[in-house]
Amino acid sequence: MKSIAEIAAQLQGYDPQALSAAAVNDFLARLVEPVQETENVALFDALDRVLAHDLVSPISVPPHDNSAMDGYAFDGSQLKPDAELSLAVVGTALAGKAWQGRVGPGQCLKIMTGAIMPAGLNTVVPQELTRSAADGRIAIPPGLLRPGDNRRLKGEDLQAGTPALRRGERLSPAACGLVASLGIATVAVMRRLRVAYFSTGDEILSAGDAPREGAVYDSNRHTTFGLLRRLGCEVIDVGIVRDDPARLEDAFRDAAARADAIITSGGVSVGEADYTKAMMKKLGDVAFWKIAMRPGRPMAVGRIGPAILFGLPGNPVAVMVTFLAFVRPALLRMMGCTADPLPLLKARSQEPIRKKAGRTEYQRGRVTTAADGSLHVRTTGNQGSGVLSSMVQANGLLVLHHQQGNVAVGDEVDVMMFEGVI
Repeated sequence: MKSIAEIAAQLQGYDPQALSAAAVNDFLARLVEPVQETENVALFDALDRVLAHDLVSPISVPPHDNSAMDGYAFDGSQLKPDAELSLAVVGTALAGKAWQGRVGPGQCLKIMTGAIMPAGLNTVVPQELTRSAADGRIAIPPGLLRPGDNRRLKGEDLQAGTPALRRGERLSPAACGLVASLGIATVAVMRRLRVAYFSTGDEILSAGDAPREGAVYDSNRHTTFGLLRRLGCEVIDVGIVRDDPARLEDAFRDAAARADAIITSGGVSVGEADYTKAMMKKLGDVAFWKIAMRPGRPMAVGRIGPAILFGLPGNPVAVMVTFLAFVRPALLRMMGCTADPLPLLKARSQEPIRKKAGRTEYQRGRVTTAADGSLHVRTTGNQGSGVLSSMVQANGLLVLHHQQGNVAVGDEVDVMMFEGVI
């Protein structure tokens, strides 16, 4: 396990007083390690869990050649490019059981979607493309089909003995459906990541407390709780911890003993009461950063005991932005997830945006679709780091990169979308 100093020495140009957003993620990728413990869970409880091992398919899916639609199955070699094909219907094949019989030349079989294709038949004509002919026959117009059309091949989805899902994949609804299609009822997943979080400061009130002059209600615990739950973590709410060394020490020790990661808000900015920073230094190996970003410049990171520490700023939007930009990717790595980061969307700005080169800015915005199908984005009101209402109105963050300058109307910008994250 490398110390903070050893990790910092590996990063070219590391400067804790002026750290780029990219350097933060590089540092955190070297700091955190995946949990090792696994557990078996029922498939209905596996949504958003991280697969612990490659899942090898025990069967082929589909297990037989079958019909992709309701229609008539026949030997496609009989099709002629310029002549109608007339076929006698000799039976009906239903889904769920094999049809017992033989289909010869000039014959076809009425077939339902999903029904097994009998040997010798390789093509299905949709029922609506045929016309009824005399003596119970059907007629297929020329030029509509090619041999093999509308047939699902055995194993075209998954082949028996091959990996259906890889270790480190997060089990989405589609992935859970795929597992179910293999007849598998339980899966081995990484255990849930345990994350403890608390807010610091004498000025913080909990929801339900009576108002007090100079005090503010704590939103950070609720936004952090929601972000962690969306991520699938086991959350440990330590509450609000006052600016008192003994209480802070107890909170940090308790959190480190119970959790894989600790998230705090407040107490890491210049000019704030230094009890929190002093306790972090006393109990752990911690670095204090000034990140070249807006909002969310101050941040602390390191270890307290076995737990990874993320000390976030106190302002509500800064907490959410630093979580999304830095903490969430680090926690996913700790969960054992190997998925690539979500791609940024490109949208055209509908307003000029002032931006100073030399820092990354995250502005709250709303992406809409124009009449021509292109994506447009506009910021959502006041961008102050304490203004949560503009975060609620947004459906993504405009990511204005480190070297980027002012944005003109019509310029393309990157957007980190919120759907499924916030």
